[in-house]
Amino acid sequence: QVQLVESGGGLVQPGGSLRLSCAASGSIFKMYFMGWYRQAPGKQRELIARIGSGGTTTYADSVNGRFTISRDNARNTGYLQMTNLKPEDTAVYSCTLANMYWGQGTQVTVSS
Repeated sequence: QVQLVESGGGLVQPGGSLRLSCAASGSIFKMYFMGWYRQAPGKQRELIARIGSGGTTTYADSVNGRFTISRDNARNTGYLQMTNLKPEDTAVYSCTLANMYWGQGTQVTVSS
């Protein structure tokens, strides 16, 4: 069983930055794509960034150019670097490994 643990969320002012981490247990991390989803209150969950096992990345239009997804297979860890944060980025952010395994989520709040 793979466990994913997110960290790095918190309260940040508009225009600020945060880096989320997603640490995976086990040795299969490098074999699958990793993604970051977010869900804001009253809204559907949306996939905002995805990185394939080979490093190919895709982003939702809402975060493209501001967020960067990356992975360190040696550390079984994925990252989401978020810059120029906006109030509309406020949500619970969750990581997934191949949509088979999920973290518990971490709250990101962007507010002055």
